[in-house]
Amino acid sequence: MKSPARYLLLSAALLASWPVFAQYSWIDDTGRKVFSDRPPPPGIAPKKILSERPVPVAAAPAPAPAASGQDRALEEKKKAADAAAAAEQQAEEQKLAARRAGNCQRAKTALAGLQSGMRIAQIDEQGERSYMTDEQRAAEIQRTQNIVASDCP
Repeated sequence: MKSPARYLLLSAALLASWPVFAQYSWIDDTGRKVFSDRPPPPGIAPKKILSERPVPVAAAPAPAPAASGQDRALEEKKKAADAAAAAEQQAEEQKLAARRAGNCQRAKTALAGLQSGMRIAQIDEQGERSYMTDEQRAAEIQRTQNIVASDCP
């Protein structure tokens, strides 16, 4: 069994080393010493700041290393992935264009039928045939014209 004195000594050593990890120390408004890895708040007077992290000097950027075989392979893989994504995007756009063209054709056909003046029959919820009223026809013509305007070039 380990003695409690050993644990106490270890704890005291760890607590004593805490300010070493802090990069900033200052005295706050209540007179308490504060150690932190973050800068003091803007309201602290500069004379109350005890220590600050040194400001690093900006070094000149290092020259880019020459491309190795692995870098070239990675670049080629990235280009291939980008090309595949572009091809997939183009295929999706073609599907969308084909879908719009089909919608346009169906809407034009439906609009021609609605504007022909013939009676249009519908099947209601009970399965019985009913005919469109003039108000229903006008609303359907308006809806179909909106579809033609949005899907047809």
